[in-house]
Amino acid sequence: MNKPKTTRALDELQFENQFTRALPVDQETKNFRRQVNGACFSRVMPTEVARPQLVAYSKEVADLLDLESNASESDAFAAVFAGNQLLEGMEPFAMCYGGHQFGNWAGQLGDGRAINLGEVRNSRGEHWALQLKGAGPTPYSRTADGLAVLRSSVREFLCSEAMYHLGVPTTRALSLVLTGEQVERDMFYDGHPKLEPGAVVCRVAPSFLRFGNYQIFSSRGDIETLRTLVDFTIRTEFPHLGEPSRDVYLNWFAEVCRRTADMIVHWMRVGFVHGVMNTDNMSVLGLTIDYGPYGWLEDYDPNWTPNTTDAMGRRYRFGNQPQIALWNLVQFANALYPLIEDAEPLQQSLDVYVDHYEQGWQNMMAEKLGLNSLQPETDVKLIEELQEVLQLVETDMTIFFRKLALLEVDGEPAADIDEAALLAPLMDACYEPEKVVGDVRTRICDWLQCYHNRLREESSSDAVRREKMNRVNPKYVLRNYLAQLAIDKAEEGDFSLVNDLLELLRRPYDEQPDQEQYAGKRPDWARSRAGCSMLSCSS
Repeated sequence: MNKPKTTRALDELQFENQFTRALPVDQETKNFRRQVNGACFSRVMPTEVARPQLVAYSKEVADLLDLESNASESDAFAAVFAGNQLLEGMEPFAMCYGGHQFGNWAGQLGDGRAINLGEVRNSRGEHWALQLKGAGPTPYSRTADGLAVLRSSVREFLCSEAMYHLGVPTTRALSLVLTGEQVERDMFYDGHPKLEPGAVVCRVAPSFLRFGNYQIFSSRGDIETLRTLVDFTIRTEFPHLGEPSRDVYLNWFAEVCRRTADMIVHWMRVGFVHGVMNTDNMSVLGLTIDYGPYGWLEDYDPNWTPNTTDAMGRRYRFGNQPQIALWNLVQFANALYPLIEDAEPLQQSLDVYVDHYEQGWQNMMAEKLGLNSLQPETDVKLIEELQEVLQLVETDMTIFFRKLALLEVDGEPAADIDEAALLAPLMDACYEPEKVVGDVRTRICDWLQCYHNRLREESSSDAVRREKMNRVNPKYVLRNYLAQLAIDKAEEGDFSLVNDLLELLRRPYDEQPDQEQYAGKRPDWARSRAGCSMLSCSS
């Protein structure tokens, strides 16, 4: 039986800080950049800011914390989640971790601009870690200032909640607060920095542990701390696996592999491109974490990356995400090897990832196409041909799959349907419809006829199939140009579009007739405008 929900005032939040109570702490208490050894975290205080001002907050995340409905709109709320005020029980700290960045070991990284406030225990017994991003320097900041600007903070806040409502495993965002201060950033890394409004996002998750938390200790040969952290993770986040042991370590790694595969399948389903799949950005809970230069596919191009830093190598392009996740899991396996001392069972878990992803991807594609089940002998070829057809002309992925549900199958056979009628529902997805001629038009129509014939083998009616497809193919996603429009307004002091988009993205699969302007293709002016297509890591 579920416990009744209890609402609390802000100063009544209950903190149970498992992480800081159970794991080794950095003995140096001063906040300066350094290498931290033998510790999972360093204690550090957020930097006080001038004038905290609430931009937006998530009602759903406030509800997770049992916050009263009016608590999130108070001055105290803005002060706490800008870092100016600590609540009783908060124990701020920054985590120590390492990671591979763009395929190369980078050594110690850590929470360079993220400060964890503590873990709230809600009335349902759930633990939620609260973390401020952009709240000032930590021992892991290296040469940076630990701050964040409004531009990147709007994107992180909105995307965290958008992904949740799309059904994608993700960290959440409670609040977005302006600091009242200016932060210098070189957005294009071209030697022309400028001042931008500073902001802080409060991120929320059961845990922010990532592959890099374990890699750093393994790389240093600190197996005692590695084992301590792994045991803590299993006891707190994976208790269903039992008391830590060698066999449980292996079961845990296999579960991380499966959760990672599930997450990537969801990314591919909605056309999301993370942009910075470094091992320090991979959650052991299988959550999407660290929203930097991300993007949604507009033109269906498997080689597209939203990250300007990745523009040459395209390591983190859309179509490469499943392979990069596997590569990252291999690095994670290497970090855990000292606890197992046998490569074979770790390899078996990596094979689990491959099989679990492939099965999940096939099932997901069947759902996107409205098929009750996948028939490998015919449907794999149908899907492969679709992936090529989508690249014949510039085609918007989100709109294409949403409009595909409008195809009518209950009536006459595909061979009796005029080509123009077959194509009609999908033309809205084409950025250059005038190019749908000749061989291109023929090939698209051939695929549509094959697909039409395949649907006629199903038992579902058009109405039932359409309803099923519309549950997995969103109508609204956080296109980069929409986020940029919200940023433009927010920088002028108008937060209305941030909040309007937050409300829109709470129901991404619903029609919302009064919001059609947000469901269209990317406008031509957004093709090359900064912030509307590719993005830098500057934030």
